[in-house]
Amino acid sequence: MNTAVQPPRADSAVTYDLIVLGSGAAGFAAATTAACKGLKVLMVEKAASFGGTSAISGGAVWIHDSDQARSAGIQDSPEAIRTYLRKTIGSGYNAELVDAFIEHGREALRFLETHTDLAYALRPFSPDYYPLEEGATDRGRALEMVEYDGRRLGERFKDLRRPPEGMLLFGGMMVNRVDIQHFLSLRRSPRSLWHCLKLLARYGLDRLRFERGTRLTVGNALIARLATTAFTKGVELSLNSSAESLILDQGRVCGVRVRKHGRLVDLHARCGVVCAMGGFAAGEQAANYRPDTGSEHLTMSPPGNDGAALALGSAVDAAAGAGLAANFFWAPVSELRRPNGERERFPHLVTDRAKPGIIAVNRAGQRFTNEANSYHSFVQAMQREGNAPCWLICDDEAMGRYGMGLARPRPVDNRALMEAGYLFRAETPEQLARVMGVDPQGLAATLARHNEDARVGVDREFAKGATSYNQSLGDPHHQPNPCLAPLTKAPWYAIRIHTGDLGSARGLVTDANANVLDRQGQPIASLYAAGNDMNSIMDGTYPGPGITIGPGLTFGYLAACHAAGRLQSNH
Repeated sequence: MNTAVQPPRADSAVTYDLIVLGSGAAGFAAATTAACKGLKVLMVEKAASFGGTSAISGGAVWIHDSDQARSAGIQDSPEAIRTYLRKTIGSGYNAELVDAFIEHGREALRFLETHTDLAYALRPFSPDYYPLEEGATDRGRALEMVEYDGRRLGERFKDLRRPPEGMLLFGGMMVNRVDIQHFLSLRRSPRSLWHCLKLLARYGLDRLRFERGTRLTVGNALIARLATTAFTKGVELSLNSSAESLILDQGRVCGVRVRKHGRLVDLHARCGVVCAMGGFAAGEQAANYRPDTGSEHLTMSPPGNDGAALALGSAVDAAAGAGLAANFFWAPVSELRRPNGERERFPHLVTDRAKPGIIAVNRAGQRFTNEANSYHSFVQAMQREGNAPCWLICDDEAMGRYGMGLARPRPVDNRALMEAGYLFRAETPEQLARVMGVDPQGLAATLARHNEDARVGVDREFAKGATSYNQSLGDPHHQPNPCLAPLTKAPWYAIRIHTGDLGSARGLVTDANANVLDRQGQPIASLYAAGNDMNSIMDGTYPGPGITIGPGLTFGYLAACHAAGRLQSNH
């Protein structure tokens, strides 16, 4: 893996214009853009399915001044978003890359939406994650994926990465943020009831022919939309294939050596190789780049995200990021261990922590942060001494209304989760504390203090529900604070939460064209990186929803444009 090889003889290599390593959002953005510009493209994917982490993500993008925002009459100046990013990123702010993202994000999204099946809609209300910072907005930057019919992928639908069971309802039905709110409101709103009945009818028909529902949402829809166009444009996809080494010719990357079914094949690339393999969060070296909390850490990255791009880059003297604010994009994660040994992980992003009647406590039984803040911020609080693992707890009222983690709200029976040791249940807070292994007196004092605040709607300890971002994740039907309710109704429930991540932020250093730089700061000809293989332009901070996929699409597009320009100049 760690050696670059000399170029093969011309008659020994299969030749493409562009080779893309990886099949997530950034990889498909590069591949599809290149194909739309007339290039012959191959995608190489290590796994048996395509889509990577993007396929199980929320699919949102964070983009400045999109056409969707303009159509809604929203004005967002470049100065405002630059100011916001300077405030949130801090000393790691890279003006060259941030400017490229701001200046070309709208261009990239417009190109992909014009030339592919990609389609995004503006979120009506989606505040930046630090809404009190200068330059923040409550709407205009976050876009969400429009649902898609997976049947349009044809035979390739079976190769699309399936979301984890915890992200599906009824064994195979995908839902988005809007759907979830309708399910939570179906007993209170005839409109929500009708919405849910239509989804269930569609899903029932799908299961007569397919192993899961074909109505795709969030990240699955994102990948399916790009993939449909990519395959139509002739992009080839090689699954179960791993990149072993880059091929050099006089300092230029001109191909890649790939292992498939135990056989090595040299593939030639006329104008470039794009690394978009998802980063290194699942690799053995990941533990060296995150804080040691003395507790188990759970990543949501698939096993194939093992740092292959860093290894390939190191062999050709590529520079890797250093000194980031964080090397990962953090998320709290719970894990279900099934009786057959299978493990299922659930990222606690937007569905439970902010809801009224749900709080988080540490081993002392004490709250330690605002549960409604971003998942990245929540884990940063967990990383402080004594807070990992922690527990989400709620009473019967909150469990019945919202569920928690993999546990579903009424009328779902969650006894299997209790029997598996995922969901804890007790008749009193003291009993719950003992089952959890936390201090009963500490928990009793925490509940008394929290419940007193919740009754008047003001969290004096951590200000839960005080910002627009908090409120956007709460229950709009609950007053006076959409994020606060007393925990009073037995039984009580708890779930153990571990520090986790959605992927890595540290990657190969690039310029504004996504061209990888060497350790002397010079571009390595024809080598590109995008997505989590590219050193995060956010420096490992998390300013808003979609700050990985937004730059991923943008720099995947820019990499393909630069590569296509190289091919044209050679002609």
